[in-house]
Amino acid sequence: MTTIVQEAAAVREMRAAGETEASDRRASEIRRHELAAFLRHRREHITPEQVGLPRGRRRRTPGLRREEVAHLAAVGVTWYTWLEQARDIQVSVQVLDALARTLLLDASERAHLFNLAGAVDPAPGAHCPSVTDAQRILLEQLEPLPACISNSRYDILAYNRTYGLLMCDLDAVPPADRNCMVLCYTHPDWRAAIVEHEATMRLMAAKFRANMADHLGEPAWKMLLKRLMTESAEFREAWELHEVVGSRSKRKQFRNAHVGRLTLDHTDLWLGPHNGPRMVTYAPADQESRERLEKLQAIALEREAAAAHRS
Repeated sequence: MTTIVQEAAAVREMRAAGETEASDRRASEIRRHELAAFLRHRREHITPEQVGLPRGRRRRTPGLRREEVAHLAAVGVTWYTWLEQARDIQVSVQVLDALARTLLLDASERAHLFNLAGAVDPAPGAHCPSVTDAQRILLEQLEPLPACISNSRYDILAYNRTYGLLMCDLDAVPPADRNCMVLCYTHPDWRAAIVEHEATMRLMAAKFRANMADHLGEPAWKMLLKRLMTESAEFREAWELHEVVGSRSKRKQFRNAHVGRLTLDHTDLWLGPHNGPRMVTYAPADQESRERLEKLQAIALEREAAAAHRS
């Protein structure tokens, strides 16, 4: 009797497992078809001019052609065609990121793309702990001291008005590019604002290498490293030195486009037990810098009021 009961239970478990597996397959197939339809829809609603391509006289396809999307995203045409055909293929987060950029997806559409693909978005802020209202209030209360909240990858997650005008017009920088490493090596205004730029670049590369040791397998870190290696010969040169430096406070000088030279003391205020999210602050090292920070704050407030009036 016991054997019969055990066999019956085993059969029920096998059936249940089979039903679960079949259900998972159906769900996966539905996601693939939704993903394919979403990609086709976005491709067909983007004009060649939006991505810098000539329209030509014989274009019949609404929007972009598949081969154009594949070329812009640096993936194979056949592979991308399979993706739009809902084939059961693996899609890396790097490819999803490239497709999101190529298809000009906004934040909601990008999140939908990664959700359909069953992947975690490695973009800055996509899955970082959110900045709390209390932290934002603290950033504002620190003015005229420039301050921001940054993670260990140097993504700028939040900042106050004076920080937003300290090295460039940060509001004008796309959110995906608000990363101190990217700005330091590729943004002309940010680079021009740093007095000891060459030494700073070398120091930033050394600090980034030290921080990355705890995140070697994470896609977001690898994507940022690849971007820096691709876009900056100076970063490649600094990276090859294999220097490592830990985080530390430091006196820095900036050439601000609005108020002139500033001498500031940099301090990291850690928001957790590990070297992860932190509040970065810049205190004036002399009276002249303090007065210039107050002037910079006033400029930021004027710009904010003017923008509010226009809207």
